[in-house]
Amino acid sequence: MLDSGQSRYLGGVLRFRVGDSITLFDGTGGEYEAILVSLGKNGAEVETGEHRTRSVESRLTIQLVQGISRGDRMNLLVQKATELGVARITPVLSVRSVVRIDAKRAASRRERWQKIAQSACEQCGRNVVPRVDDVVKLNDWHNDNPASGLPRLVLHPQGRSNLSSVKCPEKGVTVLIGPEGGFSEAEYNNAVEAGFESICLGPRVLRTETAAIAMVAAMQTLWGDLTESSA
Repeated sequence: MLDSGQSRYLGGVLRFRVGDSITLFDGTGGEYEAILVSLGKNGAEVETGEHRTRSVESRLTIQLVQGISRGDRMNLLVQKATELGVARITPVLSVRSVVRIDAKRAASRRERWQKIAQSACEQCGRNVVPRVDDVVKLNDWHNDNPASGLPRLVLHPQGRSNLSSVKCPEKGVTVLIGPEGGFSEAEYNNAVEAGFESICLGPRVLRTETAAIAMVAAMQTLWGDLTESSA
């Protein structure tokens, strides 16, 4: 049984009707072919077939540690990062963060962002939903996540390197991007001490949501699956 929101999306947005074939996924990989049996305001009923293995996950596992931006900017960032194949999104609060939220609002935001990631998967045909972590202070994240040997990159307008100079990651990469006002110099220095390499993404200063999207797209092009054939 699908809930009312999913039912409205199927009928109102996708224009499916009873008897149509649809594809279902549970967020952990693979998918099911199904037939739409009923469709109403309160939900939809489906008849599921056999599970089939299908993966569109990138060979490059990307964790995006992102300074929280305001409202729709963060929503857009989560949506596009999901479409581009990010495996994990960690929202962090830093010294220059414009957004200030208490524990209750932080939990509500995380739930909202997780739902946006799920919806983005439905739209783009991805069947593994990326994990959206709880909101955490940047310094606390550093303390809880010591360097593990995997590449770590932090964006800085005056970064010493660019992506073309970074060795291709064998498994995964963590990228750290600041909020609207960027990180403070102390935070950049702390990141470098924590094993992050300072990267410059071109000669122009990008908005935080643009920087995240551009960075992920560039990494997927260099090391991931954006240049792969769909055949």
